[in-house]
Amino acid sequence: MFENIIEVLILSAIQGISEFLPISSSAHLILVSSLYEFKSSSLLIDISLHLGSLLAIIYFFRKELLDIKNNQRLLSLIIFGSIPLIIVGYILYTTGIIYSLRNIKVIAWATLIFGVILYIADQSRIDKKISSNLNIKTILIIGLFQIFSLIPGVSRAGITITVARILKFNRVDSSKISFLLSIPALAGASFLGLKDVFEKSFEFNYLVIIAIVSSFIFSFTTVKFFLEYINKFSMNAFVIYRIIIALVLFFIIYI
Repeated sequence: MFENIIEVLILSAIQGISEFLPISSSAHLILVSSLYEFKSSSLLIDISLHLGSLLAIIYFFRKELLDIKNNQRLLSLIIFGSIPLIIVGYILYTTGIIYSLRNIKVIAWATLIFGVILYIADQSRIDKKISSNLNIKTILIIGLFQIFSLIPGVSRAGITITVARILKFNRVDSSKISFLLSIPALAGASFLGLKDVFEKSFEFNYLVIIAIVSSFIFSFTTVKFFLEYINKFSMNAFVIYRIIIALVLFFIIYI
């Protein structure tokens, strides 16, 4: 029992922290689960972790989401920008293609390549803002590139922040765009997972509650401190981290 709780807490920390940082949550969850073969890891726990992150980001942006009258345009753009990921993600999921991408070589190369691209994009000095510069064209471009996040190692947060920076949005607003786009993405992933769960027999237990609550806490804390961090510093720390992870994986694969 105690071992199961520790495993769920570790998975919650990985999900909550890496989901909103430009380092790829799916890659970290796949790698850690493969290395340690967690007994508690299951489809239901995975859904619970994503649900915790979804609730956290909704709670964090609750004022913007509830103020529909003043933010109707922004919310409409976020939904519009999420359509490409939802469509392609559903196709890859239902055909099973998405599972063929979940291997250590793909993760290693995606982690390195998209980390370098993030570094290049983050050199932008022009500060566009959501309030005045986010429109259908820009959100569609970001949304189309978000499709790459279906590849483990790319990072949904990483690719959306990268493209937003290329489009000259400042770091904080680029991150906010990424966080808002995570709501439909997490909701879609949770829906697909729940669909599979309800088609099978499953047992709702205390680990599910622990997973949701702990993932919520880690996710909310990460979003809060990341926005404070990125307001003062560049993305270099995350780029360096990605390069180190990629080099370690290359060592495991090729040496």
